[in-house]
Amino acid sequence: MVNALRIPATENRRGPAVPHRSGHALLAVLLLGQFMSVLDNSIVNVALPTLRADLDVSGAGLQLVVAGYAVAYSVLLITGARLGGVLGHRRAFHLGLVSFTLTSLACGLAPGTTSLIVFRFLQGASAALMTPQTMSLIQRNFTGEARLRALGFFSAMIAGGVVAGQVAGGLLVSLDLFGAGWRTVFLVNVPVGLALMVAGPRVIPPDEPEGDVDLDLLGLVVLGAAVLLFVMPLILGHEAGWPAWTWACLAASVVVFALFVWVERGLAARDRRPLLSVRMLRAPGLRPAAAMLLLAPATWAGFLFTTTLHLQGDLGMSALKSGLAFVPCVVAFGAVGLSWQRVPARWHANLIPAGFAVAAVAYLFVGPLAGGGVGYELLTALIGFGLGVMSIIMSVALEGVALSDAADASGLLLTLMQLGQVVGVAGVGTVFLTAVGDGGSTRHAEYGTGRVLAAVALVAVVSALLLVRDRRRGRVGQAPVPLRP
Repeated sequence: MVNALRIPATENRRGPAVPHRSGHALLAVLLLGQFMSVLDNSIVNVALPTLRADLDVSGAGLQLVVAGYAVAYSVLLITGARLGGVLGHRRAFHLGLVSFTLTSLACGLAPGTTSLIVFRFLQGASAALMTPQTMSLIQRNFTGEARLRALGFFSAMIAGGVVAGQVAGGLLVSLDLFGAGWRTVFLVNVPVGLALMVAGPRVIPPDEPEGDVDLDLLGLVVLGAAVLLFVMPLILGHEAGWPAWTWACLAASVVVFALFVWVERGLAARDRRPLLSVRMLRAPGLRPAAAMLLLAPATWAGFLFTTTLHLQGDLGMSALKSGLAFVPCVVAFGAVGLSWQRVPARWHANLIPAGFAVAAVAYLFVGPLAGGGVGYELLTALIGFGLGVMSIIMSVALEGVALSDAADASGLLLTLMQLGQVVGVAGVGTVFLTAVGDGGSTRHAEYGTGRVLAAVALVAVVSALLLVRDRRRGRVGQAPVPLRP
């Protein structure tokens, strides 16, 4: 659940970006590619109960189907963006598109749980190559008002993709086209992807590779290992009875994360470009913003995963009806994202803790209102209203970052947002599935889940208050200067 990223526009090395004569067609191709990746991050949630029944998937398997995509996407996102510089952004977009289409087909035809999980990882990796090129190609091929309009459509496509994913997933599963059931939520990407493969080469102008680009492959391997060591025990631990290896992996993840920081600092000290610039966290306001953009998406992803299982479990909702149940939440989220700029700038930072406080209180009622009805729909709207302030964080946080560092800072924050979703599915999902047990009540589990979500949201409130404090002290919003390693 992500709003537009405020990444400063960059110019082509050969000169300023200029509108392409097929600008509308170009924008349509880029946004449809972006739309597919956003859609696939949410569309699968509604299909989880049907998938579980068809393939006899365990709770941990369901978590891996959802989290696998986000793990690959989050870890490989910055590398995918840099590969655009190595290969050329058009070529990287096409390679990502072809791979995304093929892996979507593979997911739809997966014969079992293991193969589906593997294909979901590969699908996330494909999205990590394709989607960063969308922003780069918009910046290179549009200028002035045309660029602003294109970025506005980009924002709407991201927000709309979340709503469409929930509704489309429910509709496709309910229609059960050709008896394919849950498989249609993946197969729907295939005709769209094929159409974009035909149109893309005709409307996307060629661009030259940028030459030597530091991919930081060592940092990529260490970060990937750290994330897997942390996430896998959370997902598999409750079904395995929390054996010694799960705790060993969690402890090892702390060591490997520390190793990652050491590797990144070493690269920066040698004037290399690290995968994630640790020094960037010294920018005023960036550390509390980073914490919020890890915690808030964790609550959203955990809420989406667990509530879908509850709505189609104890409440017996159809896939379509459960998908529609999230529409008030996402609409409220989008409404805040589109309207917060109308509030005087001096109040922007204050809106963030207020929004997370609203979400925290709303999460406390997830259990008491788990019976459904109008009250539950209002509850989901309040959650979306509260989390809508996430769209403000990026803007406020980047005020303290030098223009030359803004792209790296944005990449860091976006990666944390994706990792937050992984942690939410793994951590909150584990709490929920443990409470449900074998044949237990999902309604009962919603009480404990709601308390955990509220606690995480309260930590986000504290981080937001730290950001407000920095802003009041004048540490955020001053003219930034370049950061030094």
